[in-house]
Amino acid sequence: MGRTGLGGRGSTWRNWAGNVSARPARVARPASVDELVDAVVGAAEDGLRVKTVGTGHSFTSVAATDGLLIQPDLLTGIRAIDRAAMTVTVESGTPLKRLNAALAREGLSLTNMGDIMEQTVAGATATGTHGTGRDSGSIAAQIRGLELVTADGRVLACSEKGTEEERAVFAAARIGLGALGVISAITFAVEPMFLLTAREEPMTFDRVTADFDALHAENEHLEFYWFPHTGNCMTKRNNRSHGPVDPPGRFSGWFEDEFLSNGVFQVANSVGSVLPAAVPAIARVSSRALSARTYTDIPYKVFTSPRRVRFMEMEYAVPREAAVAALRELKAMLERSPLRVSFPVEVRTAPADDITLSTASGRDTAYIAVHMYRGTPYRAYFTAAERIMTAHDGRPHWGKVHTRDAAYLAEAYPRFGEFTALRDRLDPDRVFGNAYLRRVLGG
Repeated sequence: MGRTGLGGRGSTWRNWAGNVSARPARVARPASVDELVDAVVGAAEDGLRVKTVGTGHSFTSVAATDGLLIQPDLLTGIRAIDRAAMTVTVESGTPLKRLNAALAREGLSLTNMGDIMEQTVAGATATGTHGTGRDSGSIAAQIRGLELVTADGRVLACSEKGTEEERAVFAAARIGLGALGVISAITFAVEPMFLLTAREEPMTFDRVTADFDALHAENEHLEFYWFPHTGNCMTKRNNRSHGPVDPPGRFSGWFEDEFLSNGVFQVANSVGSVLPAAVPAIARVSSRALSARTYTDIPYKVFTSPRRVRFMEMEYAVPREAAVAALRELKAMLERSPLRVSFPVEVRTAPADDITLSTASGRDTAYIAVHMYRGTPYRAYFTAAERIMTAHDGRPHWGKVHTRDAAYLAEAYPRFGEFTALRDRLDPDRVFGNAYLRRVLGG
């Protein structure tokens, strides 16, 4: 899961996409909060920077370090379920897939999820991982409390009901980029298990963009994929259902989710990487291969899908009202350029939230994600896409490729100074710093 040979000093860590690597001086695998505190304090005393890695699903170097690399794979499991408050407290290294399965056994569920569940809960929330939702936001927006180990070894329990300092930390640390400390536990809001009906349907690009506002208003969870070099999209609309459970058939589910979406897609991308001129024709075939289907199941089986074809990704959050204009500009740019793009463009939404550095902080948001098959040149495409997104006041996903720096981000986030001031108080010596954080947060 994105790690290579992390056995001790000098071992190399690599992320899932393979574009980021690090050789930490020291590796720690704490099995308790006390052991985590000892590791952090010991590293700070020895002058080592400290970063925590999850499963390596970020495309940026947000978790890279040449100091102490903390692997949280022993900090896993559910600490407590509070059915009166409808919350679950979970250790920070718990993979989302294990949390989802454990909650399902208890008849509970998160309200919203991203489209994969390989990440750890702390890694996913720290970088702002999100799904799509008209009324429900990112995974971090579902946090009701967290436990944070600071550079001086304090263990802060934070929530919106705590002291002034605890409320300030809670507001920021839900998406903290690993800059404020190491999260040791997270308390999420949960709700009784429910069912979702997914309706997947091909639509034309012109129809989706013309009807975007109506589709968003009419569906609890809307997302769609546009296939570059075509006028075709695949839409997915998830809405709550009274049931009954009606999952995809074993063969049809395998055919759509594994054979077409992973197996055939892998082959198509491999061919396209060798013969770029064939990409538009491949895109036309790919965009017509997926057919309409409807199914009903518990949330994590509807929200999430296997993603086995590796890629590079850039994603920008723009004001929702700017989404259609930005997407049309992206399409026009590709039509007049020599670029050949074999991956679909993904569009999702989120309501405004109150998290300091959330990409949806203070505004209703649409996410536009561009991808390129791993190993193929991506910079020209991403640069052109980034130029369009920043012209629409875009905010880059913290865990995906971008070139923005602190000067840009201070303008993009009204509460940016609030975050950096808190960082100055909690980590004045930058124990949790690295090159990526210097770029995006400043000195």
